Amino acid sequence: MRPITSSAKFFLVQKLNVSNKAAIALIAAGEMLINGKHATYDQKITVEDLVICEGVTLQTPSPYVYYIYHKPVGIECTLNPSIEGNLKQYFTDLPHVYPVGRLDKASEGLLLLTNDGKLCDKITHSDQHQEKEYWVEVDKPFDDHFIEKMEQGVDIMGKRTKPARLTKMDDCAFTIILTQGLNRQIRRMCYKLGYQVIVLRRIRIINVLLGDLPYGQYRQLTSTEIQELKKIVN
Repeated sequence: MRPITSSAKFFLVQKLNVSNKAAIALIAAGEMLINGKHATYDQKITVEDLVICEGVTLQTPSPYVYYIYHKPVGIECTLNPSIEGNLKQYFTDLPHVYPVGRLDKASEGLLLLTNDGKLCDKITHSDQHQEKEYWVEVDKPFDDHFIEKMEQGVDIMGKRTKPARLTKMDDCAFTIILTQGLNRQIRRMCYKLGYQVIVLRRIRIINVLLGDLPYGQYRQLTSTEIQELKKIVN
């Protein structure tokens, strides 16, 4: 997956199909302008930047866009077109957006999509401790010991998971709030305690709720949702 932001050098290499050496030479000669100013080698470029090189416009500014998608089971959170069930197959009519984090193939629910690289980094960076909430159904009734262990932390993948908040919904279902995103974390935690996950649905990322968004459908975030989200992560 290509990054949402890239360095000036990498941008030229990709856009002009030139070598790193040639890209560096163009930047050193002052031929690359970002928003009217001479570029530096490692300067970050986003979709909102105007990029000109040797008098030719390579990129015009595009606005940031924000969508949520009710990802069905079986969809891969990748833009790689060689992988069956990739996201590009389902977003041919949208601007070029990227998934914020991942939701494994066997899971469903809220997936945030954007071309805002700074926001993406702030949400996914491990030390930000941003909340994500899930609805989980397991294969048999669980007890208070299960709740206690899930909340305190479970040893998986050579480390103990961070404290979580769990709310029992019925004998076999609960919601859980995590502040980290280890690979298949909830499934591994439940398996370690002797349970198999039957349904796993993400229902919230920070302040953004899945709500009643239909299965397999997407919508744009409201201006209020965007403003509140940015306020929380900044």
